Amino acid sequence: MKTEVLAGPERRRRWSAAEKSRIVAEMDAPGAQVAEIARRHGISRGLLYIWRRLARRERDEAALPGLVPVVVAAKPPACRLAGEGGVIEIALPGDVHVTVRGPVDAKGLRAVLAALRP
Repeated sequence: MKTEVLAGPERRRRWSAAEKSRIVAEMDAPGAQVAEIARRHGISRGLLYIWRRLARRERDEAALPGLVPVVVAAKPPACRLAGEGGVIEIALPGDVHVTVRGPVDAKGLRAVLAALRP
């Protein structure tokens, strides 16, 4: 068993992004056991799950476009206005389209868009 002695005022180890990525990649191997990976690297299982969640979030955020084209039209011919709210059409990656007709509740729209994220 490998033992590491930490001296000085800092008592925590620092992991580089490359080291974290390599360790998290071990979790995806067929038959991998998180407890064994954590034990081998001297870290907790919970920390491995945190690193994996953060890596997925960074990957998902990197896949989102930085700027999205927006077109505002008074009344497009193919679109009928529903009540006072009008129509909002949102095109998401993966050929997902969301159309909202009528008054828009911002909280509800946020919940719908959050549910569509992988």
